[in-house]
Amino acid sequence: MTAEDQKKAAAIAALEYVHPGARVGLGTGSTANHFITALAEKVKGGLDVECVATSRASFQLASRLGLKMTTLEKQPHLDVTVDGADEFDANFQLIKGGGGALLVEKIVATSSRYMVVIADQSKKVETLGKFPLPVEVVPFGVNATGWKIDRALRICDLQGKLKLRLKDGKPFVTDSGNAIIDVSIGAIPDPRRLDNLLKSIPGVIDHGLFIDICGVVLMGTDDGVQTFRKG
Repeated sequence: MTAEDQKKAAAIAALEYVHPGARVGLGTGSTANHFITALAEKVKGGLDVECVATSRASFQLASRLGLKMTTLEKQPHLDVTVDGADEFDANFQLIKGGGGALLVEKIVATSSRYMVVIADQSKKVETLGKFPLPVEVVPFGVNATGWKIDRALRICDLQGKLKLRLKDGKPFVTDSGNAIIDVSIGAIPDPRRLDNLLKSIPGVIDHGLFIDICGVVLMGTDDGVQTFRKG
């Protein structure tokens, strides 16, 4: 199976976590798109759900496929969020944000009873950090915020290469109007400590470390979908 086949298999398996009448958070990215498409097929078959999207792109896809959309303002408590991940480890810690929607993804996921991650087997790692960690920052004082991020890394005895994310040669802008600094670290032995330090930096809106949020991981493999449940 290709990675895309594994993602699709995991996405289809995630439908088991969606019950009639559920309020569902929809993730962002290629893996989440597989779930949105699969969910839309179930809705065509009679399943009644309401969905909250984590990005304009996901909202547009879901709406085009006929899913009933709502907002956290109208439905502040969701039953489940299904989303992909750039990395996950055995402790259900994640790196997310490769698609640039990490802030809204985290808000939606933490507004849900539980979060289900769908992924191909390449996303499972022993230690987080091979994938660059996205840090969402306000546009004002980006270089100053970057310096503080670098200082936080050093406090954790880490070294990282910071790079302002660009799109078409210009600074990438999130749906919330912020910038993203991608931090290439290599390995993050203590994600919780780095999580706390980054959150304390003025100018940092949030970051792609998802700690104590995910409860289920569905991982597509050549031999089918493996299920990992926390606790």
